[in-house]
Amino acid sequence: MARSEAGRRGKGVRSDCWIAIETTSSGGVVLEGTSKVESMYGASVRKTIIEGLKVFGIKNAKVEFEDLGALPFTIMARLEAAVRRMDDAVSAEYLPEMCSECAYPTSRERMRRSRLYLPGNDPKLMINAGIHGPDGVILDLEDSVHPAEKDAARLIVRNGLRQVDFMGAERMVRINQGELGLGDLGFVVPHNVHVILIPKCESGEQVKAVDDRIQEIRKASKVDSEVYLMPIVESALGAIKAYEIATASPNVVALTIGLEDYTADLGTRRTDKGRESFWARSQVVNAARAAHVQPIDTVFSDVRDVEGLRASVLEAKSLGFDGKGCIHPRQIRVINETFAPTDEEIDKAKRIVLVFEDAEAKGLGVVALGSKMIDPPVVKRALHTIELAEAAGKLDENWRDKS
Repeated sequence: MARSEAGRRGKGVRSDCWIAIETTSSGGVVLEGTSKVESMYGASVRKTIIEGLKVFGIKNAKVEFEDLGALPFTIMARLEAAVRRMDDAVSAEYLPEMCSECAYPTSRERMRRSRLYLPGNDPKLMINAGIHGPDGVILDLEDSVHPAEKDAARLIVRNGLRQVDFMGAERMVRINQGELGLGDLGFVVPHNVHVILIPKCESGEQVKAVDDRIQEIRKASKVDSEVYLMPIVESALGAIKAYEIATASPNVVALTIGLEDYTADLGTRRTDKGRESFWARSQVVNAARAAHVQPIDTVFSDVRDVEGLRASVLEAKSLGFDGKGCIHPRQIRVINETFAPTDEEIDKAKRIVLVFEDAEAKGLGVVALGSKMIDPPVVKRALHTIELAEAAGKLDENWRDKS
C-alpha cells in the first residue's frame, strides 16, 4: 500500500482542493470528503475523481478530499499530482478538454505593454485574470512556487492552459532554471502556450537549449503554432551578454530585465531612483533594438503607489521600453494607458506620415513638415506610434480616409 496527497486546504484557500490517496489491496474505491459546493457540484466532484482513478488504473483505494470550490481542471490536476507523488513512473495524463476559448494564436509583433504574473500553483488567481485586460498573462513556475510544489504547479498550469479563457491575453509561462525548466516544457508546449520566459538568462546557449527542447516537443506533439521566447536578464553577466541572448534564436520576440535579482547580484539594493540599474536597463533596450525584438521593463513592486507606477512607466517609455511587468491587476490599466501614445503624439505622427506618403507619391526627394525636414528615422518613429495607437484602440486603421 502507498499513500500520497496534493493540493491546498485550510483558512483562506478558495477555488482549490486537497486530495489524499491510499491504495488498498481490495475493496474498490472508497471516497470520503466534503465539498464547499456540495448541493450543486458534490456529485460532479466525486465523478471527476472516480474517472481520474480509472485513467491511472487505480481500482482499489481510499480517497479523501476537501473541495473548496475548485473547478474541474484543478481537481484533475490535484488528483494527478497525488498519483504521480505515489508513483513517479506514472506516464498517463488526466487532461481536461481543450476549450475553444483557449485556442487563439499570437503573433511576433503584437503589443506587450503589460504582462501579469500569476503563481502557477494558485488556480484562483488564473480564473478571472483576463477580465483585467493585460496584454499577456504569465503562469509562473519559478520564483512564486515553493520547491516542494513545483511538480503540482506544472499540472495546474498545463490544465489552466487548456481550460482558462484569458480573453485574448498572450499566454505566457515562466519556466524554472536549467534542467528543471527544460522538464517544465513538456507540460506546457503541447497546450497552446504562446511565449516561454527564460529566467536568469546569462548566455545564448541557455536560450538555444530551451528552443531546441521546444522544437523537439513541437515535432513529437505535432504542434503547428510557433512558441516564442522572452529571456529575462537578471544578473551582471546577463546584462553584459544581452545582445548575445537577444539574437540566440529567431524565436526570441522580447528581452526583459528583472531588477531584484540583478541588484542582489551587484551586492546593492534596488532604489526608486534606479541609478544602480540604469546601465543594465539601457543595455537591455539597446540589445533588444539592435536584435529587432521588444525591450520590456521590470515590475514595479509597490502595488499601492499608483502615481509612482505611472512615473516609472513614463521613465521606462523614455528609455525605449515597450512594456512592463505587473504583479497585481490594478497596475494593468495604468501601464496600458501610459505606454499608449498620447493624443498629441498621435496627431503629430499622422501629420508626418501623411506628408511623407504624399511626397513619396509625387516622387519628391525632400520631405518637410512646416520648416522642419523629415528624415527616415523620424518617419519610422511616426509609423511606430501609429501602429501602437491602432493596437491600443486609439486610432482606427482607416484613419487616412478620415484625414
